Amino acid sequence: MSGSSASSTPGAQGLGLAQYAICLKGIVWREALRYWHQRERFVSALVRPLVWLFIFAAGFRSVLGVSIIPPYDTYVLYEVYITPGLIAMIALFSGMQSSLSMVYDREMGNMRTLLVSPFPRWFLLTSKLAAGTAVSLAQVYAFLLVAYFWEIEPPSPWGYLTVLPALVLSGLMLGALGMLLSSLIKQLENFAGVMNFVIFPMFFASSALYPLWRVNEGSPWLAYICELNPFTHAVELIRFALYEKINFLSLAVVLGAAIVFLGAAIAAYDPSRGMLKRREGP
Repeated sequence: MSGSSASSTPGAQGLGLAQYAICLKGIVWREALRYWHQRERFVSALVRPLVWLFIFAAGFRSVLGVSIIPPYDTYVLYEVYITPGLIAMIALFSGMQSSLSMVYDREMGNMRTLLVSPFPRWFLLTSKLAAGTAVSLAQVYAFLLVAYFWEIEPPSPWGYLTVLPALVLSGLMLGALGMLLSSLIKQLENFAGVMNFVIFPMFFASSALYPLWRVNEGSPWLAYICELNPFTHAVELIRFALYEKINFLSLAVVLGAAIVFLGAAIAAYDPSRGMLKRREGP
């Protein structure tokens, strides 16, 4: 049976909104339970950015000065500048870890059970992506809570609310990228190397740790690469949202990248034409 016929079974045609809601709830609840039982995942998600914030930023505060650039109206401390980048880093690692669980589920057979259900494949993968994004939101706000006690906070309490759409959109984009990568991985042990190959170049070749004007002073071609990096625009979208502003260029890039990554992941998980068919063979 082809993938297209499998995804359009009579059972799928008769599903209503209530069934879709139950399926979405089940996928999100399963991800939440997995996250709850893996508390070390929560701790590691906080330790990594906090080390950067409290140690790296403190050591480079006097070296890496930040001039007045949008959205800032005054000079800011270096730890204030890198906070949006660390938030995006949490979303990036969370998206990759969620995709790692998909590779594990596929090896254990759980993913196959999910994908052969009567629900459309795009809905199942989007629900899985939404569940992973919800987990990353919990991690980000826990980090913001710790940063608040370190006196690193947006200029207005409303910033914690206005940043939410930026966090959701950035989480969806980065989670969709991880989902696409998971479709290319044959074995679980290979995913860690691919994660490092993607995460660190995306993080360091961005505006997370230093403004692009400073990168341009040292290497114009590297600054150009940073401008093309979708992670840069995720960082800037979050940075502006914390200050109750919108960076429309970053919004367009992040939204477009999220659509492209998710569309490619859905196509890759289609057994009739995606990476799964070529990997599993005839």
